[in-house]
Amino acid sequence: MTKELKNKLNDLDKDYSAKIQSCVDLTALQDLQVSALGRKGELTELLKSLKDLSLEEKKILGPLSNDLKNKLNTAFENKRSELEAAQINAELAKTDIDLTLPAYTFDKGRRHPLAIAQKRMTDILAKLGFVWAQGPLIEDEEHNFDALNIPKNHPARDVQDTFFIKNTFKDCFVLRTHTSGVQVRTMKKQKPPIRIMAPGRVFRKDAIDATHSPVFNQIEGLYIDKNISLADLKKDLTVFMQGLFGKNAQVRFRPSFFPFTEPSVEVDVKCVFCEGKDPACSVCKGTGWKEMLGAGIVHPNVLKNCGIDPEVYSGYAFGMGVERLAMFSLNIKDIRAFYENDMRILEQF
Repeated sequence: MTKELKNKLNDLDKDYSAKIQSCVDLTALQDLQVSALGRKGELTELLKSLKDLSLEEKKILGPLSNDLKNKLNTAFENKRSELEAAQINAELAKTDIDLTLPAYTFDKGRRHPLAIAQKRMTDILAKLGFVWAQGPLIEDEEHNFDALNIPKNHPARDVQDTFFIKNTFKDCFVLRTHTSGVQVRTMKKQKPPIRIMAPGRVFRKDAIDATHSPVFNQIEGLYIDKNISLADLKKDLTVFMQGLFGKNAQVRFRPSFFPFTEPSVEVDVKCVFCEGKDPACSVCKGTGWKEMLGAGIVHPNVLKNCGIDPEVYSGYAFGMGVERLAMFSLNIKDIRAFYENDMRILEQF
């Protein structure tokens, strides 16, 4: 019995080794592998018969059978790799592709002008000690208006000026009109000292033209501590403007009004294009100055609304548009250029 099985193993070895080498396609090779090693293959059936042998015969024929099984598996895999390579080479021979040529090049991405402007601003503010703070794009009226001392009859709360989102409850929500809601949320959660910058998108019902967009980017700053005055605001904002436009940049502060600051100021920078010498300058309109941001000392009512004692603490706040800086510093005349994705413009930066 042992000799007979040995002969069968030798015959299977010779037969399938020859057939494997003669295979010319993958389908035939797969069929051959099934006939040899499949669930009902010849070698598989032979291995099943070993259970009827004596222990001594199993010790002899078991290893021989397993060796043959491993040998055939290796032969099938090697032949499959050979046929697959030949198939790929045959397909390549039908084409005119030169694989030795370098690959096609792709344009490298680059920062958007608004991203460049925002990074410049946040980098300078970070050096002044401001830390990044963020908040939701959809705000409730409490954080967007009420806590900021903006009364119910203020024009900013008119549906013609603000995107209101009504829900099934009494409260109304708005697409935030400024990032001041981030300031409110920070003051409610954190005790002074507070020194944050709040970059982000804001939304207003502005008609689209060369200088207005219903969606734009803003950066606001807030500094709350003991004994903070207008002198601190002027010092820090002067450093901020000079960081943006050079150490020789001239900065001026004009009285203004905002519901959330008292006193309030507008901050202007000497026109970097005409230096105030060209009455026909299209950037400063011949005034010699360009308005850059609004600022002021945080109104005591705002501090009270946020749970901060105005008798102990004071602070300043400011806000400016990222697009305004980018247009001014890059000499872009139309805000729509930032959003129309015209590569002829964007590639310049």
